[in-house]
Amino acid sequence: MQEEDIQLEITRARFSDVLKRHGELTERLSRDADKVVFEHLQKEFDAARVSQTEDICLDGEEWNDGLLATIRERVHMEADRKTMPGDTNMVPGPHFQEKTTYKVRSKVICCLEGARIGIQYETSFAGEPCELYHCVLESKSFLEKMTVLEHTIPFFLPIREAEIDLLSSNAMKFIDYVGELLQAYVDRREQVRLIKELYGNQIRELYHSLPYHMVEFVLDDSDCKVTASLRYADLVSVVPTRIRVLAWPSKKNIINAATLNRTESGVLGSLRIPARLSYAEDALRTMSLPEEIVLNMSRELQHIFHHQSPS
Repeated sequence: MQEEDIQLEITRARFSDVLKRHGELTERLSRDADKVVFEHLQKEFDAARVSQTEDICLDGEEWNDGLLATIRERVHMEADRKTMPGDTNMVPGPHFQEKTTYKVRSKVICCLEGARIGIQYETSFAGEPCELYHCVLESKSFLEKMTVLEHTIPFFLPIREAEIDLLSSNAMKFIDYVGELLQAYVDRREQVRLIKELYGNQIRELYHSLPYHMVEFVLDDSDCKVTASLRYADLVSVVPTRIRVLAWPSKKNIINAATLNRTESGVLGSLRIPARLSYAEDALRTMSLPEEIVLNMSRELQHIFHHQSPS
C-alpha cells in the first residue's frame, strides 16, 4: 500500500506539472497572437469614437433588428459615397456628416471605415472593469450576409460556430450571444482566481478547462482531503449545474471513527467513505463564490467522521 501511494503521488506530480506547462504555453501563445490584433483594433475603435458626432445609449427594445439594419445601411452608404467618381472636395450632406456610436449595455457599436461594423465588448466582475474584446463585421453589400472579419475573442470560445449558426440569420442575436459568452467566461475565470487568492494555502491542486466550464480542485484540511468537481451546462452559464464535493478522511480519522463505532455499539459500523458534502454542493448551486464551503468545513467534517452512527 505504501509503494502504491508513492507511485500515485509521483504520477499526480507529473500530471500537475504537465498541466501547468500546458496552461503557461496556451496563455503565452494566445497573448502573443492576440496582442497585435488587439492593439490594431483598439486604435481603430478609439479613432472611430473620437470622430463620432453623437453617442446614443440604448436600453431594452431600442436595440433591435431595425436599428442594426440602419447602421448597416449607413456604413454602406458612406463607403459607396467615398468610391463614387466626382469632385472629392465636395462637402457631404448632413446625413453623411453624422457619425453615431451606440452603447447597448456592455457593448459599444460604431461604424468603421470600409463598410464595417465594430463591436467593442466591455467585461466586468464584481463591479470592476475587466478586459475589452472586439469583433468586426463586414459584408460586400447591404443585401449580403455579414461575416466576422477579425476579432480578439479567445480562440477557445465558439465564435466561428456562432457565426455559422446565428450571424447569417440573426445578426443582433449573434452580437448579444458573443457578449454573453465573453462575460460568462470572465465570471467563471474570476471566480477561480478568487478561490485561489482566498484559499491558496489550502488548495493543493486545481485544474480547469480553458473556458473554465470544467473546474476541479482539492482542499487540504488537517483532518481530510476535500475534492470538488464543477461542471457548467454551457459556456454562457456562471453557476455550475453538476457538482460533486467529497471528503476523504485521513487514515488516522478512519481508524478513530471505526474505534468510536466499535466502542459505542460493539459492532464496526459501515463508514461512508468518501463522504459527500451536500451543504457545499447546495452552496455552489446558488452562489458564485460560497465562502461557507471552507468556513464551515471543520464543523461538517467533525460531524460526519466523529459522530457517524453505525449501520
